[in-house]
Parts: sequence; structure tokens; C-alpha cells
Amino acid sequence: MKINNLLGMDTHIVIGIVNERLRLECHSMAELASRYELSEAELSEKMAQQGYHYDPLNNQFK
Repeated sequence: MKINNLLGMDTHIVIGIVNERLRLECHSMAELASRYELSEAELSEKMAQQGYHYDPLNNQFK
């Protein structure tokens, strides 16, 4: 699945996609943002709107 329009998707769908990519492909949010040409700040803001925050120890949004 392409995630080029990730920030325009529903947050509940985004959380699943992002956490899957973090688990399988990327070792950090910075790597995820770089690989998929996303803004870390915009992604964090979108997730925070639904109460999710990035946990670097577990490399996932919770």
C-alpha cells in the first residue's frame, strides 16, 4: 500500500499503517518520515489530535 497521501487519511487508518511500517521497515519516526517524504511534525500533530504519541522505546505510536 502506498502512503503518499497518509496525512489526508483518517487517523484511525493512519495509526495502523504507520505502526506497521515502523515495525517492519523503519527503525525510527525520522527514518519513516524520510523514507516516505513526510513531515515528522505534521504526522505527530495528526496523531496527537486523536491522543496518539510516538514512543521511541517501542518505536510505535500509542
